[in-house]
Amino acid sequence: MLISQRCQYALRAVFEVAKRFGQGPTKIDQIASAQAIPPRFLAAILNQLRQGGFVESRRGSDGGYLLARPPSSLTVGELIRFIEGPIGPVGCIDGGRAGQCVLRGSCVFRSLWDEARQAVENVYDNTTLEDLVKRESAPPSREPWIPMYVI
Repeated sequence: MLISQRCQYALRAVFEVAKRFGQGPTKIDQIASAQAIPPRFLAAILNQLRQGGFVESRRGSDGGYLLARPPSSLTVGELIRFIEGPIGPVGCIDGGRAGQCVLRGSCVFRSLWDEARQAVENVYDNTTLEDLVKRESAPPSREPWIPMYVI
C-alpha cells in the first residue's frame, strides 16, 4: 500500500500540531513552513481533518489549529484510514473488492496478503502522534555503521 501525498501531508500537519500540543493554536503558515506543505493544499486537508474530529480550529489573530484530543490517543492508523480508507496491500483484503476477484475462495496468496495487512496495521495502530513527537526529540542512535556490500 502506498500512502498518497495527500495522506502524507495530513500526517505531517497533525504531527506539527501535536508537537505544539498544550501551547495554543498553531497557525496554518507555521504548519506549512515547518512541514514543507503547499498552503493551498494544507487548508483543504486541515478542513477535512477538522470535519473528521482530529483537529479543531480557532478564529482570530491568535487563532489556528489544535489537536482535538491528546497526541497519546491519536494513532497513525486512524489518520491513514480516515484519509485513505482501509489499509491493505491489495484490494481484495479490505472486503470491498473481494467479489471482483476470480480466485475468490481459492487464492493461495490471500493469507499472505492478510498477514502483510495485519503487520502494517500493527505498526500504524501502535504508533501514536506522541510517539512520533518523542522520536523527533530523541537523540540520534549511536549504533555503529556497518557497510553493506552487494555481491
